[in-house]
Amino acid sequence: MAGAAGPLFRRLGALSGAAAVGAAAYGAHGFRRSDRDDYLKELFETANKYHMVHSLALLAVPHCRYPALAGSILVAGMTLFSGTFYYHAITGDPVLTKAAPYGGSLLILGWIALAP
Repeated sequence: MAGAAGPLFRRLGALSGAAAVGAAAYGAHGFRRSDRDDYLKELFETANKYHMVHSLALLAVPHCRYPALAGSILVAGMTLFSGTFYYHAITGDPVLTKAAPYGGSLLILGWIALAP
């Protein structure tokens, strides 16, 4: 799978980047809540920032030694970190946010896995 992993994660990074831009547009124009929900807007913006940065990191996956490993770790980290924050910001339900620190740890490991 190592040979196919690079192009797969490059495509996934490109599609994830497009989704991050769409989410940013939603956050800027469609995410209307009252002033008392500033925390949720900030949470959405944090999720979006990490989503975009790590979408770009996925574009580097084909150039690392173990693309399947690095790409899988980054995708899992993005899902657990950004995904749980998006969910909390949109629904107001914090039930999944306990997964965010695990996602952040996976993002760190993903960057380490990108190192040659």
